[in-house]
Parts: sequence; C-alpha cells; structure tokens
Amino acid sequence: MNENLLGIIAGVLTSVSMIPQLVKVLKEKNADELSWIMLLILISGLSLWVWYGFVKDELPIILSNSFAVLVNSILLICYIIYKKK
Repeated sequence: MNENLLGIIAGVLTSVSMIPQLVKVLKEKNADELSWIMLLILISGLSLWVWYGFVKDELPIILSNSFAVLVNSILLICYIIYKKK
C-alpha cells in the first residue's frame, strides 16, 4: 500500500472520530460528560502534530490534524456554552 494513502486513511479515520460526539453534544445541547482538560490536552497534541506536519512538509498530517483541531475546538466551545452552572 502506498504510504501516502495509508497516511490519508489513518488521518481521515482519526479526524472524524470525534464527530459523533460533536453531533450528540449539539443535538442534546449538553456537554456535561465532556472533560475540558482532556479536550485541551488533545487540542495541544493535535496542534503539535500540525506543526510537525509543516516541518516535515507532510500534507496528510497537516490536513487531518488541522481538521481534528477544528472539531475538538468546537467541542470545547460547546462545553463552555452548554456547561451547567
């Protein structure tokens, strides 16, 4: 298997993994079960992967992790908006 194709498939799968959680939070308008610390750590790690992708000039790493940063940042924003006081 072509290594770029492998990287793209792996990136797509990991990037879309949080979409079901995001859909659930948006539908229920409830983010009580989310851990904001986990989201911050995950966003930080994904952002470092994006940086690494730029350093290595690897488009699959840049695109997949950028998308994952976006999805998880939206989840973090939902946590802030929907958290119970």
